[in-house]
Amino acid sequence: MLAVDIEKRLGDFAIKVAFESTGGVTALFGSSGSGKTSVVNMVAGLIKPDRGRIALDDQVLFDSHARVNMAAHRRRIGYVFQEGRLFPHLSVAANLDYGRRMSRLPRDEAEQRRIVELLDMGHLLDRRPGRLSGGERQRVAVGRALLMRPRLLLLDEPLASLDSARKREILPYLVRLRDEAKVPMVYVSHNPGELRRIAETVVWLDGGRVMKSGGLELLDQADLDAL
Repeated sequence: MLAVDIEKRLGDFAIKVAFESTGGVTALFGSSGSGKTSVVNMVAGLIKPDRGRIALDDQVLFDSHARVNMAAHRRRIGYVFQEGRLFPHLSVAANLDYGRRMSRLPRDEAEQRRIVELLDMGHLLDRRPGRLSGGERQRVAVGRALLMRPRLLLLDEPLASLDSARKREILPYLVRLRDEAKVPMVYVSHNPGELRRIAETVVWLDGGRVMKSGGLELLDQADLDAL
């Protein structure tokens, strides 16, 4: 379980967020500028909260009172950014292996084959990122994160930079990831239709605060608000 109760001031913008994720796919939903990315960056250890506590399962990642702030590379959290962030000079195979090596994990050929098959990347392994479509690059980024053997996977607007055709290409892989990989995910998006396909619970942020949390029915209200 992920438990988050944090505060952070970023210039004139103040974040005060508390929520829990008990597994599956938890959506952080809200408009641009609502604080979604800042929250996942604090969970990942890329931004230090001013106050509060973050715990994953039985391990405290951050606790301002106890002066605990675990380094990002020790948290075993996979992070998929909006633009993938692959190394252009490395092949897909080398990009996939990067996360494992940085986490100092032994090579596991069976696990690598499983992830490659799960995301249908076998025909891409010898290519460089410049020869991949946007959807293919995101699949490689997801695979690289999974090969770190993460306890939690953060996906920050992973489809936002893709056109409609590429979104339709990659969404089935994300659904398959949810159903087969069994890695808890926090999925950031402002798109209700996208979240209906992938999420199980919703945490709705606005102005750095949790406005509502619950099931997918919250997205129906988001549709009404957009009318």
